[in-house]
Amino acid sequence: MKKEQVVNCQFSVWYPIFKKHTIKSLILPLPQNVIDYLLDDGTLVAPEFPEFNSKVLKAINTLGGCVFPKLNWSAPRDANWIALNSSLQCQSLSDIFLLFKSSDFITHDLTQPFLHSSDEDSPNPAINYELVLRKWSELLPGGEFRCFIKENKLIGISQRDYTQYYHHISKQEAQICHSIQEFFSQHIQYQFLDEDFVLDVYRDSWGKVWLIDLNPFGEVTDSLLFTWEELTSGNSLSANQEEGDTAQQVSPVFRYTTSDVTVQPSPSLSYRIPRDFVDLSTGEDAYKLIDFLKLKRQQEDSEEEVEEEVRQ
Repeated sequence: MKKEQVVNCQFSVWYPIFKKHTIKSLILPLPQNVIDYLLDDGTLVAPEFPEFNSKVLKAINTLGGCVFPKLNWSAPRDANWIALNSSLQCQSLSDIFLLFKSSDFITHDLTQPFLHSSDEDSPNPAINYELVLRKWSELLPGGEFRCFIKENKLIGISQRDYTQYYHHISKQEAQICHSIQEFFSQHIQYQFLDEDFVLDVYRDSWGKVWLIDLNPFGEVTDSLLFTWEELTSGNSLSANQEEGDTAQQVSPVFRYTTSDVTVQPSPSLSYRIPRDFVDLSTGEDAYKLIDFLKLKRQQEDSEEEVEEEVRQ
């Protein structure tokens, strides 16, 4: 994965190409003072951005009053725990700020967008940060799939929410795989700027497929039920190749959770509590544990002093 591929996967780059195959969205340039606020951990009260706030409210109203927010690449999916009803649905700039300020994914976009790039020694391309507002749509997790494209060929499809078992996926495996393949070949293949990329799609209850997002083909993107080693080497996927009459035809490997036995906890759970608490519970940071024990001892000493004063 090179830096140029990351740049090409920005929303404002791919949206004009595939606009009619995805959810209606509006893109607003992100002012520098807003970027500074999002990166400032010490700000307790949000400053006012009247001009930007007016633009955001106008865009939200244009999109029906509720939106799904993201930056150039990422949405604050790791921060839904802090929002009402654990939803990323936003109706105001303050709703968006609450999610963005609580999201490691957003911080990554703003500070390390080229992490894991193979050409890390080359200069970082200039990035114009943007707020992307997408018309709110109720997408059922069981209809979301991630597709891995290598050399403009669909080599793998993974259930997006692999932590849950969805009976309809195993029941409709062939239909799902066929409809995604058809959507890719008709609307996506050879249309994007790169030949290696990752595609997020949604298949609705009528069997229609929609484009949701485009991601770089590399470790910065979650490989879900695959590993990046097998996706890049292709060795473990080659067993799915079939000999045709005149050429070798390749069908994508489709992976999904097959039963309740294989259900796993969501990786996003680690974002639901402060990282310090996670480190303490796992013992990964000995210094935090020592500091915690010292604090606990100080609290006990303080309580003993209060009790002594009461007895006197």
